[in-house]
Amino acid sequence: MQNRITELFDIQYPIIQGGMVWCSGWRLASAVSNNGGLGLLGAGSMYPDVLREHIQKMKKATTKPWGVNVPLLYPNINELMEIIVEEEVKIVFTSAGNPAKWTGFLKEKGITVVHVIANGRFAQKCEEAGVDAIVAEGFEAGGHNGREETTTLTLIPAIRQQTSLPLIAAGGIGTGKGMFAAMSLGADGVQIGSRFAITEESSAHEAFKKLVVETGEGGTLLSLKKLAPVRLIKNAFFEQVHKAEEEGATMLDLRNILGKGRAKKGIFEGDLVEGELEIGQVASLIKDIKSVSEVFNNLLTEYRDVRKDAASNLRFDI
Repeated sequence: MQNRITELFDIQYPIIQGGMVWCSGWRLASAVSNNGGLGLLGAGSMYPDVLREHIQKMKKATTKPWGVNVPLLYPNINELMEIIVEEEVKIVFTSAGNPAKWTGFLKEKGITVVHVIANGRFAQKCEEAGVDAIVAEGFEAGGHNGREETTTLTLIPAIRQQTSLPLIAAGGIGTGKGMFAAMSLGADGVQIGSRFAITEESSAHEAFKKLVVETGEGGTLLSLKKLAPVRLIKNAFFEQVHKAEEEGATMLDLRNILGKGRAKKGIFEGDLVEGELEIGQVASLIKDIKSVSEVFNNLLTEYRDVRKDAASNLRFDI
């Protein structure tokens, strides 16, 4: 399964693990890399010294390629970037900001740079900034989402028309069928977050993992649209935010409700009532907590089966 993404990162399969806050530590990222994908450390929930510790543990846990995801809105981003350079990280995914800000700096250090976007406006900015690849993340995703609420089904072919850069699809992809669909739309690879968040190696709290498994269709909704839109499981905190948004809450109001450490409380500490429980819409398809190796086996087996049977499975023939 060699293509532009596998060649760019020198990996076996065009499968990238999302760099999710409170889930993507060295255990998860190294397991993904060791299974032939690209593991990413989620720097968005790490203090600088914690990131350095995880980078050093990654170096011991795998000899395969891996990288770091850095949200550009991170308050101590200068320190994070210094550590990334000092520790000789080879691949960086940036998100939640303008790619022009750090791409040049990273490229000068010989680092492969990928930027996450949620709309077509940023595709041109990515090309101008000189990134090596783009992640196009649709409305179904759990992380910081686009305000346009464009679904992956629409976003991928739209971005493909606007750029010739290697393209990675994200948002709502957690199965081999989803992977096949995304690549049929023009993606060169996929980034999978939620399915990897609910694995044995994920650093998320077991209570959070079990809740995701129990979450059915319609159990998540995009929230905090005036701040940084995220998809949340419906719990007491979600209802508080939802009510405030319906009543016209300002950005300041929402910041006060959110407070500090809300995602840590929910995802990492397992507070299912007051925590901010971020997860993608694909949560309704996750029925168990598997190892990363089992997830890979399922993804690849289903992808190969649907690719083989695509023509015979068509519901309409022209």
